[in-house]
This record gives sequence, C-alpha cells and structure tokens, in this order.
Amino acid sequence: MHTVFRVGEIKQTAENSRLWEVHLTITDESDPQLARLTDSIKEDVRGSSGWYRMGKLMLKVGHFDQAEELYNELLKNASHDSDRAHIYHHLGYLKDNQGEYQQAVKFFEKSLEINRKTLPEDHASLAPTYSNIGGVYSSMGEYSKALKYYEEALKIAKKALPPNHPDLATSYNCIGGVYDNMGEYSKALEYYEKSHKIYEISLP
Repeated sequence: MHTVFRVGEIKQTAENSRLWEVHLTITDESDPQLARLTDSIKEDVRGSSGWYRMGKLMLKVGHFDQAEELYNELLKNASHDSDRAHIYHHLGYLKDNQGEYQQAVKFFEKSLEINRKTLPEDHASLAPTYSNIGGVYSSMGEYSKALKYYEEALKIAKKALPPNHPDLATSYNCIGGVYDNMGEYSKALEYYEKSHKIYEISLP
C-alpha cells in the first residue's frame, strides 16, 4: 500500500489568513482504522475482476470522469449481457453522483431491461437498481415515481432477505424519507419506525 496519512488539526496560519496548516500523521499497516478502511474497500469491490474493480475504486474515490471513460470503453468490448447490465448500473450510479439525473435513470433502466430478460422479476439482484432509480427520482422531486421504485425494491428485498436484515431497514427509511418530503408525516413516521426497529435488532 502507498503511504497513507491521517488528517489531524487544520488551522489558518497566523501570518496569512489565506493559508491553512494541515497537520498529518503517517499511518502504518498496524493502524486499526486504516485496517478497517482497507477491509471496507476490499469488501466493496469483492467479486469484481480486473478493470471492473478499477472502475469501482474510481467511483468510490470520486474520480467520475475517469470512471466514465473506463466504463464506456468496457461497454464497447462487453460480450455478455450480464457485463453490459453491470456497466450500465455503474454508469447510472456515476451520473447520479454528478447530478445528471435523467442520464442516471436512463442507464439504470437499461441495466434493468437487460437483467429482466434473463432473471426472474423478483430476483434479489434487481432490488439495488430499483432502489437507485427511486433515489434519483427522489432527488428530482418526483416523489410518486420514487415511491414506485422504492416499493418494488422493498417487495423484492422482503422475499429475498431475513426479516431483520439491515437492507430492509434502509428500504423502509428511504420510503419514509419520500413521504416526509411529500408532507405525509404519519406515513413517514410509520416507515421510519419500521426502519429504526430493524436497526435496533440488527446493528451492534
């Protein structure tokens, strides 16, 4: 691993208010926080290979332009539908993070369209894409559409996961957030409470 520093104190210099001092502490491989960060990144890209792993890492660190170039190149050379669906999904995630919501929906929908040709309509791997589309529509303020996709994701997740899985709590929380934004506070509270109950059980 390359050298990694922990950011400590950040303060303006006394001599020049336009300059800032950043105190850094070097870490080593025995640092427990660095180990947790490394493990988290490894988990995020687990199961990927080669250039796909590189794309995920670029997204994680916010190098969206480079990730887009890579994914477009991978798309040109993709020979399997599953690869194309995977790439479109990550292009959707990329565009969502760039605030290009219409493009994000377009890519997520392409991913869904491909996967629905080969997978059962309630296959667990479809849930994240439905949820991501819901998130994009929520960001756009199109709350009815957001609810439609969030509820589809929840329906799939409830079939695929144990009743107290944290992903279900996330789904309930997302739906609660949409109702909150719509001003339907009693419904929002209902879903928030469902989410909170699962988190209390499932999280340490």
